[in-house]
Amino acid sequence: MSFSLAGRVALVTGNSTGLGKAIGLTLGKAGAKVPVNFAGNEARAQQAVKEYQAAGIETALVKADVTTEAGVASLFDQVEAALGKIDIIVPNATCAQPLKPIEEYDWAFYQSMIDFFIKSPYLLARRGLPHMKAQKWGRIINITSEVFHRSVAPFSAYVAAKGGQIGWSRSMASELAPYGITVNMVAPGWIPVERHENDPQAEKDAYAAIIPMKRWGVPKDVADAVLYYASNEASFVTGQTLCVNGGNTPW
Repeated sequence: MSFSLAGRVALVTGNSTGLGKAIGLTLGKAGAKVPVNFAGNEARAQQAVKEYQAAGIETALVKADVTTEAGVASLFDQVEAALGKIDIIVPNATCAQPLKPIEEYDWAFYQSMIDFFIKSPYLLARRGLPHMKAQKWGRIINITSEVFHRSVAPFSAYVAAKGGQIGWSRSMASELAPYGITVNMVAPGWIPVERHENDPQAEKDAYAAIIPMKRWGVPKDVADAVLYYASNEASFVTGQTLCVNGGNTPW
């Protein structure tokens, strides 16, 4: 079976909803054990567990704040006890991402972006690398965004943090390549999920009009890209970004 993840444990943070849930389900259907990680909405996470189980995926419910050292330590301890050591890490968790002029942001919001997109991937990698190095196999797949490549504004806090995440990923790819560990990035365009339900229709229409492929992306488009990077078929690919946006960044 191509892209088989049988025998692997895949951690997708914030995967009880949205893109994260689609990624987790796709990796699980390829054979990986996939915990459901959440920080706040336990009812939604429990429903996600039922969906994973209905798909035949071995899973466990794991509450943890992945932006803190204590939270990441607890997350790994829980997952290792329930499913085994983690082979694949997909930092996906996020918070709200409002577009505002720079004068309307405060530093606390900038810091929250850094915590989710630079601090969390760092903490997750640091905790997971001993196992990956020991077995000379590992996958770190960061969910970045087309906003960095397109210099989207007014969105400075999010774009800056995503730029930092991309730089960190590239450096880590070079550092970890000798150990058989790949570090890659999937950069989605705007793919509406649950948290976009109340976004203005005019904004959605304006974005849809610029997609060269003339259709909206769906979560599975992103999930399939992650599955490729996680697979053995991508073992010689590292430090790369796959933009999943219907041609919005043809460069």
